[in-house]
Amino acid sequence: MADYIEGKHPIIEALRSGVPAHRIMLADNERKDPMIEDILRKAKKFGVEVVTVPRKKLDELSEHGSHQGVMMQTKPFEYVNGITILQNAEKSASERNGAALVVILDHITDAGNLGAIARSAESVGACGIIIPNKRAARVNATTYKTSAGAIAHIDVCQVSNIVQSIRRLKDEGFWVCAASEHAKDGIWDANLKGKIALVMGNEGEGVSRLVLECCDFAVALPQIGEISSLNVAQASTVCMYEWLRQNRG
Repeated sequence: MADYIEGKHPIIEALRSGVPAHRIMLADNERKDPMIEDILRKAKKFGVEVVTVPRKKLDELSEHGSHQGVMMQTKPFEYVNGITILQNAEKSASERNGAALVVILDHITDAGNLGAIARSAESVGACGIIIPNKRAARVNATTYKTSAGAIAHIDVCQVSNIVQSIRRLKDEGFWVCAASEHAKDGIWDANLKGKIALVMGNEGEGVSRLVLECCDFAVALPQIGEISSLNVAQASTVCMYEWLRQNRG
């Protein structure tokens, strides 16, 4: 199914963020203004086709009725398979003294969180991100925006079964670490050296029981304040940078 971005501001931001665009549809009775001119300039710069369509067509495609006479159809995100993630890990381990990081998201539902996590994962040199193909956020325009474009530079794999993916990573020499606020051990005391698969849980429920039982160990973040926990994107960043710190040099 095609994804559409509606409205002048969102389309300008999407083009600026590097969201892959298939085409831009402009209403046949839409008067050009500075924002429309900006969209047309960016479309020309990035080689995006612009077509004129009846406004009724945009009305039919619009979910919120806020297209403002212009909509952008995006290209589907190109997910990779598990073999690609393992190949990335093998390369990372050979270049970084055995260190490799794979991030597993156990039914994260917010596309913005997915983008923020992808931004940190790309920053620390993670080998890829594994997400479920159902009941979970997928890569969309929001993901591109919150990742500041980093989602285009890190491999993402959709899988039907998180537990099976964890077992495959274990077979390839990974230690699997779950981040959980209920864990007894703190992340500063955990050994994150080498090949690590980091599991982050759903925004509300955390890591599911079945997935947690499959992990080798769990860690919690140190806390002094009264707020129960960071959100999943912030917690992911802390965990990934602790992995990077332990594997520096």
